[in-house]
Amino acid sequence: MNSEVVTANSVVCYHCGNDCNGEVVHLHDKPFCCSGCKMVFQILDDNELNTYYSLEDQPGISFKTSGSASKFDYLNDPQVRDRLVDFKNDTFVSVSFYIPNIHCTSCIWLLENLFKLDSGIIKSSVNFLKRELSISYEEDKTSLRSIVKLLASIGYEPELRLEKLDAQAPSHTNRKLWLKLGVAGFAFGNIMLFSFPEYLSGSSLNTQGSFYLFFGILNIILAIPVLLYSSSDYLKSAWAAVRQGNINLDVPISIGILSLFTRSVYEITAGIGAGYMDSLTGLVFFLLIGRLVQQKTYERLSFDRDYKSYLPISVTSLDENDEEHSKSIDQLKEGTRIVIRNNELVPADSVLLSEHTFVDYSFITGESEPVEVQEGETVYAGGKLVGAATEMRTVKEVSNSYLTKLWNDSAFDESSEKLTVSSLADRISPHFTLGVLAIAINAGILWWTVSTEMALTVFTAVLIIACPCALALSTPFTLGSALNIFARNGFFIKGIDVIERLANTTAIVFDKTGTLTKADHADVSFQGEALSDYERGLIQSVCKQSVHPLSRKIADHVNSSSPRKVENYEEKVNKGISATVDGKQLLIGSTDFISAYCENEPMQRSTSKGDFSVVHIAIDGHWKGWFEVANHYRTGIKKLLDSFRNRFSTFLLSGDNDAQKNQFTDYFNEPSLRFNQTPQQKLNFIKELQENNQRVVMIGDGLNDAGALKQSDFGIALTDNVSSFTPACDAIIDGSKLQRMDTFINFSQVSITIIKLSFGLSLIYNIVGLGFAVSGQLSPLVAAILMPLSSISIMIFTTCSTHYAAKKMGLQIWK
Repeated sequence: MNSEVVTANSVVCYHCGNDCNGEVVHLHDKPFCCSGCKMVFQILDDNELNTYYSLEDQPGISFKTSGSASKFDYLNDPQVRDRLVDFKNDTFVSVSFYIPNIHCTSCIWLLENLFKLDSGIIKSSVNFLKRELSISYEEDKTSLRSIVKLLASIGYEPELRLEKLDAQAPSHTNRKLWLKLGVAGFAFGNIMLFSFPEYLSGSSLNTQGSFYLFFGILNIILAIPVLLYSSSDYLKSAWAAVRQGNINLDVPISIGILSLFTRSVYEITAGIGAGYMDSLTGLVFFLLIGRLVQQKTYERLSFDRDYKSYLPISVTSLDENDEEHSKSIDQLKEGTRIVIRNNELVPADSVLLSEHTFVDYSFITGESEPVEVQEGETVYAGGKLVGAATEMRTVKEVSNSYLTKLWNDSAFDESSEKLTVSSLADRISPHFTLGVLAIAINAGILWWTVSTEMALTVFTAVLIIACPCALALSTPFTLGSALNIFARNGFFIKGIDVIERLANTTAIVFDKTGTLTKADHADVSFQGEALSDYERGLIQSVCKQSVHPLSRKIADHVNSSSPRKVENYEEKVNKGISATVDGKQLLIGSTDFISAYCENEPMQRSTSKGDFSVVHIAIDGHWKGWFEVANHYRTGIKKLLDSFRNRFSTFLLSGDNDAQKNQFTDYFNEPSLRFNQTPQQKLNFIKELQENNQRVVMIGDGLNDAGALKQSDFGIALTDNVSSFTPACDAIIDGSKLQRMDTFINFSQVSITIIKLSFGLSLIYNIVGLGFAVSGQLSPLVAAILMPLSSISIMIFTTCSTHYAAKKMGLQIWK
């Protein structure tokens, strides 16, 4: 198979769909942006898997770099391997991987045909929502390392992080809840069938008494597991609350459940009635549906993160013979020599052994400018290397490095969770419970003078009919619907219990870089003499050699089709670059840097407003002009800030310097702008606002915001890839949807209003039911109709209301 390299302006890669800037690799007359994409195509072509490209145009993942040969050697370590696999016996192994690059049907098809690429793989299946790949393989035919290396070679490298080694067994909470729901549903359906003749005959049990007794006993047998198993969570919660001297919503619910069961058993065994087992099981069934809605979360999103989530699972180490080995990070000891390559994170505090390097600490501090580090200086954990591969020696273990200190604050202490706003139902329940008990006792006393039996009947009837099932259902169904609508609009919230905190917002705190502005985008323009395509090619060739973000942005902006070989390259930190290209001398940098070498005097361009950065250009001693590099605001962000300023107290916290401060003075008051903020200072500022009774929403994108996000009342992690790793937070928002944040807050407030309206509807049902109960007219037919009707009507009302409100606000309600 022959391939050739050509140059082109706007050719699209056959594999990944990216533009082929500069060199284009051809194979079988198909263009590829790099040799990596060509290699993936060749692997698939050799194994007759070209159907991959027929399912979708350019379905592949860009693959422009290939790691070192020893990158996955750590997977040969039995201790690491055993901690990663899900199941293992003598020959069979099962393992699952998180693969963020899964994005379309073609990806699923390819990954489920891995057995054609490796004969040791028995089966592979994809869970698209979780971006998870499950693989079963024979250990005597292949290995974990070989499988991961294969996945990486076709552009689907698994996301292996340090936290994976400490993963706990999966929770079975949802499985138990489904079982309880199944038991309640089975009992509810069958008891309704057994009770059907009794509904038609009314309350008369004088005929065929043994027939009614037989079915009554069956109803008791069916109701016992519902009482002891399906409703156990409510009974345990109520008992725990009472023991602590509190009353939550589960207390009146439990009273109603126990009253229903005891009165029903009494009526059936005494032969005076058919009982209310249908109402009991129906009540528990609907309550469990509400609880299931409440526990439903988006498992593919990760809301709670610690430092282990950000570190890779391995690092390249050097032995005494300078040979490279891949080592698991949790086995990394103090004094180990390691090699860190471009864009890799430093896993532990280390001393630089190479001459010098550049480190990007924006992941930790928020400062977007790379820092130059000289030989012998410390490079802190969490820094990202920018430039050529560098050798370091660790001075601390991973668990003792600077990165871990971000989690030492009490904000990350699971035993001291930030105070949550109790639900409206829980705040109402003490008053509701006491009111119901007062009505039941007074009604019982009034009927006592008439009949002791009637007094007991009325007392228990009040407790039964006033069971606040509708109250318990209104919150999970309203907020559950809201949760789904938020998700369909790119706003993924951790759970329904935090939506009320969003609705009560009084202050909003923004991070700058990566949140209001896009760190990897910039608005670049050139002022001065017109540049030819050849001159643009010279500038691009030089700027591509630099690690400085301004140089990178200029190189991307120029985007010339005439790249050239660069010689005599020299870069002076915070000054500029000098280099020779095609025999021409180029100077790129500040006015002071190039003015001494120019035959014409560079124009002084003031940047006092801080609206943009200026980079001057000189070719062969002739000053050509300057590039203006300005922050690129996210779409709609200025309108959003104007809206927020009129509604909330707004603040800007940034790890960057204040060079661009004036850009934000139109949207924030002077005291609200804070620059050069460390992660600890951000966290402390959130605490200060909360001490002043502010309910704070924090919106940030980086690890440096993790403490502030965790401390805030509602932390929102912004990302341009919702499947990627994010800091600990209450919600994840798609970066393109930030402009709708005002609408999201409004919708959360409307959702709380709908809950209050549903409480009013529930109160009407209770008043009607109490009227029947107090007057001694609560028949089985009335109870059987009224209690399920109230639950079903609340579910319909809350679901329809939230969807109607979302549609009025312009939110997408269906996918």
